Amino acid sequence: MVNVTLKVNGETRSASAPPETTLLRLLRDNFNLTGAKLGCDVGDCGACTVIVDGKPVNSCLMLVGQVDGREVLTIEGLATADHLHPLQKLFEDYGSLQCGFCGPGIIMSAKALLDENSAPTTQEIRDALGGNLCRCTGYAKMIEAIQVAASNLRGEPAMKSA
Repeated sequence: MVNVTLKVNGETRSASAPPETTLLRLLRDNFNLTGAKLGCDVGDCGACTVIVDGKPVNSCLMLVGQVDGREVLTIEGLATADHLHPLQKLFEDYGSLQCGFCGPGIIMSAKALLDENSAPTTQEIRDALGGNLCRCTGYAKMIEAIQVAASNLRGEPAMKSA
């Protein structure tokens, strides 16, 4: 067993798990944080994306021993019971998601991008979402919502929907 202590969504958490346990399994099974989804289990789909120490990672590929002492942000850490994170609200407003399975991973990838770059180009947004697959929608409404979020971060007037 591996004993780990990490900060998850601002709260210090500890767990003991077999060394082959992934961060995704730790979050879902030990901490009951089910927003990150198990999709491909090989790092191709991005449904399990969370932010570790400020960087988006595929939590299905990170082992529990690699997260000891680190800070993890999941989709559950973005919102409160009565207040969505601006990215979540914009994804809703722009109809960016259909089934929602990919949504948490895509939103976490977008958040990581905007945390580092408040003025991303369309290509930079595409690159940031490159590891996230969505089978229901085109990516146009997602990109549009992220562009509006970036504009809002910069204090510029909101862009209009197409």
